[in-house]
Amino acid sequence: MPIDHKRINGPEDTLPYQLFTKLNRKSLEQKYKELVQDGKRHDSRAPLEHRKIFMKTGVVSQAKGSAYIEVEKTKVMVSVFDPREIPNRQDYSLKGEIYCEFKFAPFSCEKRRLHQLDAEEKQYSQIMKKALEATVCRHEFPNFQVDIYALVLHNDGSALSAAITAAGLALSHAGVPMYDLITSATLGIQKDTILIDPTTIEERICRTPFWKEKEDNEHGLVVLSMLHTHNQVAQFYQSGSISLDKLPHLIETLEKACADTIPVIQQCLVKHVIKTIKKSSNVIEV
Repeated sequence: MPIDHKRINGPEDTLPYQLFTKLNRKSLEQKYKELVQDGKRHDSRAPLEHRKIFMKTGVVSQAKGSAYIEVEKTKVMVSVFDPREIPNRQDYSLKGEIYCEFKFAPFSCEKRRLHQLDAEEKQYSQIMKKALEATVCRHEFPNFQVDIYALVLHNDGSALSAAITAAGLALSHAGVPMYDLITSATLGIQKDTILIDPTTIEERICRTPFWKEKEDNEHGLVVLSMLHTHNQVAQFYQSGSISLDKLPHLIETLEKACADTIPVIQQCLVKHVIKTIKKSSNVIEV
């Protein structure tokens, strides 16, 4: 893909100052030993405890529906636009399509990212699309396409699951017909240590294979998306090396984490409905 030379991306050879701090001079193996001490992680959370979540709708005025989510330092904004005809398609489609674009802002990560989609962002876009296709009633808008854009403003781990959860909220805010609310959660595993909602450092540790023996070589990340009322798995994504014996336990843990997010989404939607009713009532009185 050609590079936009008119865009100023900043110096390419610069390095973030965090790489030179004392914490980052430690090796990943040393960080793994300090990952969980006395049953607590470095941010005082339990291994299976989710970070605090903040959600808000209607943050993008130009979009049909939008949502903003904060999971501690991870910040994601999702926009949903009106259905439009599927471009470059000659035959008629009985089911509508969903277009998803997942993008890290250039300033969102430690290492500066380009404005173009890289391989990781394209992969996350496809995962997000598969997850949302299971919850949207695509037969309600045949031969039309709904565009969904997720922009990560700050990445501190679990950005993909936060984007999927915010996309479900944005679709509800836009009035797109849906079967159910969708929530997503991320889990990291390194040997016997299981972490729900890992941060960037914890994700890096869980991706790295430290052990040469096959029995102890359990490492990786798992992202699960669930439909709340139907209790169905909408999407499952795994990276790393995880045995089949441990997967059922990991999925049960992720299901509980997804269920804990539902009350936050419901409360956010109720606030939006109450706010809309108050606005309409004020208009009628005038």
